[in-house]
Amino acid sequence: MDQKLKDLGMEWPEDSPQPMANYVTVRRSGQLLYLSGAGPFVKGKPAYTGRVGKDVTLEEAYNAAKISALNLLSMIKGEVGSLDNIRIVKLLGFVSSEDDFYQQPEVINGASDFLVEVLGENGKHSRSALGTSVLPFNIPVEIEMIAEIIH
Repeated sequence: MDQKLKDLGMEWPEDSPQPMANYVTVRRSGQLLYLSGAGPFVKGKPAYTGRVGKDVTLEEAYNAAKISALNLLSMIKGEVGSLDNIRIVKLLGFVSSEDDFYQQPEVINGASDFLVEVLGENGKHSRSALGTSVLPFNIPVEIEMIAEIIH
């Protein structure tokens, strides 16, 4: 998995994202893992800030979604130790959007494409992509995920 990430120009975060308030990043219920929202944080700081269509380009937002997905995978790895038996079930992506920006699905494709590149068939998932006026810390993208442990 580490080599696959390197081939994609990515590397595991030094630290898996931690809760920023009174919640957990991952809640396991049976074989399902419910992940709190993750953004494009690198070394504890946003890689991008602002609204898509104004301060952030579509290409930058796509990359922000990719970084967010990497952070989500690191949360899973921190919880279960490996991604070997993981299937992604559902993504919910939020895009901080300028009023006339309507390409939220193309932004969240950054996460979807990345997950399939890393996990193959197990990375395919159902998904929603929503626009919003603001996100915490002025990040352009936040994504939450449901994953399943398979045997």
